[in-house]
Amino acid sequence: MKMSKELESLFNAQITLELESSTVYRQLAIEMDAQDLPGMAAWLRHQADEEVVHANKFIDHLLDRDNHPKIGAVAAPKTKASMSPLDVFNMALEHEQKVSESIRNLYRECDSAGDLDSRPLLNWFISEQLEEEATVSEIIGRITMINDDGPGLLRLDQELSQRPTQSTENAAQ
Repeated sequence: MKMSKELESLFNAQITLELESSTVYRQLAIEMDAQDLPGMAAWLRHQADEEVVHANKFIDHLLDRDNHPKIGAVAAPKTKASMSPLDVFNMALEHEQKVSESIRNLYRECDSAGDLDSRPLLNWFISEQLEEEATVSEIIGRITMINDDGPGLLRLDQELSQRPTQSTENAAQ
């Protein structure tokens, strides 16, 4: 069932936000690479790739419903030189919270419009966002616990480099 132009517009805004998320994570990866923390950079690059997969899920949903996906302007992230790992992951968490709230609002709008066909997709995203926020929060907690301990930071960097790189393309199926 084709969705209304209003819902289509909201879904297109979400597609753009997911692609913005990818850009944010790519820039944060650059910041960690610049500080010789390749494990954190790899984790962030993988997250950037996952955000593109998320955008594709929304694109596919619109196409499946005979709507027209359209990517809007993707804002460049505002970072500063020499961001600490804590700064980087705090920025990541702040962005994930923004995405979570956007998905919740999308869910509310779909619910209000009686668009039951979007529920499975949005339920998956709500669960995914809970997981993503929890993961980034855990990393922040560990960085905070490490404080300025160089060997501890290098151990965490090594651990984050071990993130599985399998695709989440079929995660909702």
